Amino acid sequence: MSSSRIPQNILIIRLSALGDVAMTIPVIYPLCRAYPDVKFTMLTTPVASRIFIDKPDNLEIYPVEIRGKHQGIKGIYTLYNELRMIPFDAIADLHNVLRSRLLCALFRLSGVKSVHIDKSRSAKRAITARRHKKLRQLPTSFQRYTDVFRTLGFTFTEDFVSIYETRKPVLPQILVPECATDMHCIGIAPFAKHPGKIYPEEKMKQVISLLVASRKYKIFLFGGGKKETEILSRWVSDFPGKVVSLAGLNLGFSGELALMAHLELLVSMDSANMHLASLVGLPVISIWGATHPCAGFLGWNQSLDNVVQTDLPCRPCSIFGNRPCWRKDYACLEKISPEEIADKIKEEIDKNSCRKDFI
Repeated sequence: MSSSRIPQNILIIRLSALGDVAMTIPVIYPLCRAYPDVKFTMLTTPVASRIFIDKPDNLEIYPVEIRGKHQGIKGIYTLYNELRMIPFDAIADLHNVLRSRLLCALFRLSGVKSVHIDKSRSAKRAITARRHKKLRQLPTSFQRYTDVFRTLGFTFTEDFVSIYETRKPVLPQILVPECATDMHCIGIAPFAKHPGKIYPEEKMKQVISLLVASRKYKIFLFGGGKKETEILSRWVSDFPGKVVSLAGLNLGFSGELALMAHLELLVSMDSANMHLASLVGLPVISIWGATHPCAGFLGWNQSLDNVVQTDLPCRPCSIFGNRPCWRKDYACLEKISPEEIADKIKEEIDKNSCRKDFI
């Protein structure tokens, strides 16, 4: 389709969650660079807006205060009145929830077309059903996002590698001494929003113990909540000099992403950290419990070979990991041994030993 027939001023909507917003970047950055004369405006939350580092010049970020002035139906109308001052001629709704659909409906009254992401909710219900489960690979979120833009007439190559394509990020000064080591620097992000995604604390500590015993690894721990900070502090005390907690360092997304760009590997749950690591081309060993990669949420360019999971007839029981375990034992996570994870880490490090020279 010729450039004269495609929209020239696009509003993109993806408000939450952080991991889902991060997954838009490998699609949006190549799109913006393929169409430098088209203006794109990303509507997202203030927190998520901070991950759009080194964005293309024709991409603007518009933070939405969904817990403030843009909350509720009245807030959506307030947001619409703010946005209608911008001459949008199309909307790419990558969220497809009530809030985004209401906003699109208001714009349609003034002649602005919109395309909504197909979330295949019925197919997701089928793969998470307790009985008569129909497990199959669904399209990834990246494919679903791309389909929205292709429907609007855009064609582009999905060649995203890293947000740092034009420069090497500067490591936060406080971490420079920690990274000045001949050991392999790896990250561990042991937390997630829901219990169905979190590998048991004691088992993860055993993983760290196995790595520390080899005397080959320097481990950086990602986490920030009060309870998370307490756990990470205990691990730092248990493994002095071998483990560094990022909790309390106030690195922000820019600092954590810069560190990830200097690491060789990240161990993560099915969580936002997996997707943040993917934005800097960092290989991830991902641990999956109640959720499953077949739902389409594996990180950008991450390998299925690096997925650690247990095959159980009840998996997946949830798309987001927010349902209580009906077995009451979270066997999907408990059955994964620390040795299996440690062996996978060692295997991946050996396979990608050249990355240490690169970083």
